[in-house]
Amino acid sequence: MSDKKETVVLILDYLHRTLMHHAMWYAEVSHQFGREKAMEIMKEVCDTSYHIHLKRLAKIMQFEVEENLPAPLLQMPDEDLEAMKEGVAVSWLANDGVWFQAVEKKYGMFDAKRCNDSCWGQFSPLEAWSVKRMLNLPEKPGLEGLKQALQYRLYAAVNKQDITEETENSFVFRMIECRVQAARRRKGMEDYPCKSAGIIEYRSFAETIDSRITTECLACPPDTLEREWYCGWRFSLNS
Repeated sequence: MSDKKETVVLILDYLHRTLMHHAMWYAEVSHQFGREKAMEIMKEVCDTSYHIHLKRLAKIMQFEVEENLPAPLLQMPDEDLEAMKEGVAVSWLANDGVWFQAVEKKYGMFDAKRCNDSCWGQFSPLEAWSVKRMLNLPEKPGLEGLKQALQYRLYAAVNKQDITEETENSFVFRMIECRVQAARRRKGMEDYPCKSAGIIEYRSFAETIDSRITTECLACPPDTLEREWYCGWRFSLNS
């Protein structure tokens, strides 16, 4: 390997290490002080680190910064920017699948599913926190806040979803197209039994957006209920 290629490999590995170190800091602070306090600290960390990294990268790579955002991204055509957003989300989903398959290969389906469900218990509240912060939602934004937040999940960029059966105190969220399950069906495989993970995922996401919201699973694989969607969830607001 040439010195230049080695440097490029090292830079990319530095980025991976930085992301992992960030995640480990959050995990340890959460372990020591609890998730809520860890998220409070992480808000300060994210705000400070973002400006440090952006300023340094802009100087090294010689790009302009507009309203605290990289100007080259703001100047991209809308369709290219949408493609990048989807690409990042698909890469996230692929990485999730690679982790699952790696554990399954080494230890089997039971342990892979156990790790997957536990991981969602950590990631879903974090994603809700991130979306809530980005949208500047109030502490208890109610069902309207949750409906808005669901449109900003990573899954929203890769799957087709809808909201129906809206009432004053509840609504139903459905996953109409699921990239993972659709791929399995194309390969002639059974649907992945994701209900246990889904219950953790959607419940913790909704509760992080607003602690008054409760979650009910209407159907999710391996449920055999006849339906034209993959999974459905009713969110209700308890006054």
